[in-house]
Amino acid sequence: MKYEPHEYQSFATEYIENHPVAAVLLGCGLGKTSITLTAISNLMFDSFDVRKVLVIAPIRVAKLSWPDEIQKWDHISDLKYSVAVGTEAERIKALKADADIYLINRENVQWLIEKSGLPFDYDMVVVDELSSFKNHQSKRFKALMKVRPKVHRIVGLTGTPSSNGLMDLFAEYKLLDKGERLGRFIGQYRERYFKPDKANGPIVYSYKLLPGAEKAIYDRISDITISMKSADHLKMPELVNSRYTVHLDKKELLKYVRMKQDLLLKLPKGEVTAANAAALSGKLVQMANGAVYMDDGSIEEIHSRKLDALEDIIESACGNPVLVAYWYQHDLDRIVSRLEEIGIDYCRLDKDANIRRWNAGEVSVGLIHPASAGHGLNLQSGGNILVWFGLTWSLELYQQTVARLWRQGQKNTVSVIHIMTAKTIDDQIMNALETKDHTQSALIDAVKAEVVMDGKNK
Repeated sequence: MKYEPHEYQSFATEYIENHPVAAVLLGCGLGKTSITLTAISNLMFDSFDVRKVLVIAPIRVAKLSWPDEIQKWDHISDLKYSVAVGTEAERIKALKADADIYLINRENVQWLIEKSGLPFDYDMVVVDELSSFKNHQSKRFKALMKVRPKVHRIVGLTGTPSSNGLMDLFAEYKLLDKGERLGRFIGQYRERYFKPDKANGPIVYSYKLLPGAEKAIYDRISDITISMKSADHLKMPELVNSRYTVHLDKKELLKYVRMKQDLLLKLPKGEVTAANAAALSGKLVQMANGAVYMDDGSIEEIHSRKLDALEDIIESACGNPVLVAYWYQHDLDRIVSRLEEIGIDYCRLDKDANIRRWNAGEVSVGLIHPASAGHGLNLQSGGNILVWFGLTWSLELYQQTVARLWRQGQKNTVSVIHIMTAKTIDDQIMNALETKDHTQSALIDAVKAEVVMDGKNK
């Protein structure tokens, strides 16, 4: 297929070519893969600045999205690629193959650098979903930092750079510029831009920005950062968010309240305890969804309100495919049981064949876990209705999951329906997601690229 880039795509490609260190914050659906591949091709075959590229990505993105893009476009179809996933023997064989681009999943970064025994001789590294390196203490981050001085060019791609606040940026930008802009140590970064917020004596649980710190951070990273939102450059389909609220009866609500107040719930089959606030949050989310893990690992069903709501939504869809996002295994099990009970065909979108079935319109209900299929997959061909059976605290996973349907190529209005249990933690999660989005939107806006088109700023 002939590649006819939008103006913003050409701008982003040139930005990568002209910046050896580049943070490319592209909204979902803007074509970051084709943009980056075009830049790689130009750097490799026109300017001869690059000879060997390593792409680090979520496993399904490495296996499907990047190879599909290379094969799709005429101007980059000559790029030779090798996908290094699978068993250790398969990965080593792929890494030894003659190729221009080597694709590896992020879980194997440490193995590649510290255990594979192969030389790290890549002069360009692309980190697809830079936000997966936001933890400066993670093994993958530390391993990649060891070889960072060997890399002459590095590109970080993401649409969600600060899903949990600006503290996330430290590790991401240290990986890119080796600490030049935000500091080499997390303590320096915290001291310069933050102050303790919630604390218990010397133990600090959270930080908040100092006055003027937000702008100062944006200014520090602006020279290597380009930012674009999908809505600014694409005619995106309409996105409609709605809430389907369910209500517990007095007995069910009493169980929930007791758990919240006492951190201990006694049920006929045993006890459910929560040792701390984080554990309590997880238990309350489960109970809002309708079931909870007992201390002995068994499952106690609390209610079926969300299952009833899901059945109503599927029925009202009148045969149109519905994508359902779940979080806990017992949620999946109960959803599957209900679908089988009412005779609805479904499949989990955890295998390549099932993803193809979904996009071909052969599935009535697709079941998706945000953590395993939230990034990079194109699912817009299969439907336009997304139902959140259970919510996630992670803004990144939330936005990325929505973007599987709400992206370029979607022909219909996208409906995102949140099934929420009244008077539970569901309301707090939605509020938290909205609050975090404000911080992230501020970052995106602060470093947004001004692409000049036909003499006008777009």
